[in-house]
Amino acid sequence: MPTGKLPLPSTEAQRFDLPDADLCLWSQAFAADEADEQFSALRSRIEWRQEDILIFGERRRVPRLVAWHGDPGTTYTYSGTAHEPLPWTVELQSIRARVEALSGYRYNSVLLNLYRDGRDGMGWHADDESELGRNPVIASVSLGAIRRFCLRHRGHKDLQLDLLLPHGSLLCMGGSTQHHWVHALPKTRRPVGERINLTFRLLVLR
Repeated sequence: MPTGKLPLPSTEAQRFDLPDADLCLWSQAFAADEADEQFSALRSRIEWRQEDILIFGERRRVPRLVAWHGDPGTTYTYSGTAHEPLPWTVELQSIRARVEALSGYRYNSVLLNLYRDGRDGMGWHADDESELGRNPVIASVSLGAIRRFCLRHRGHKDLQLDLLLPHGSLLCMGGSTQHHWVHALPKTRRPVGERINLTFRLLVLR
């Protein structure tokens, strides 16, 4: 039975010593030219859309563009919205293969977020939906502009980690991370270019 515990990192990866968390970062999971090609392909070929989500009973427009791709049957519900998967593209299959090789885990779906500028962001949350199982491994690929990615312990609000995730990087969050930590991508007023984030997941199919 999978535990969500990440394998020991390679010499090219960095593990973070945090309580109640299992984080591993590959700063150069993709070479610069690879990352450039993937960003360009995803930006132009993915069917990006802007959604409304349910927050405290009120529908609000999310400040980013999104897309959901995966195996048949990987319907994913969050913030009151059910997402039916679009098929895997050639680019997404290629990225998934690299992510699986590095992390040692398999994934059957991916959520894509396009942050168009500093006015787009993501609030504090955890990827802890029931479809993800007990201890999910979330594999997050960053392409494009570097943005500040923040993590904060649920029980100790003063315990926080801020990361600048490079173009072509892979951050894996496993173990009990989603139970004890929340994460966010804050908005910023400084000029910043577009960023695409892909979070690969393994949904438990029922």
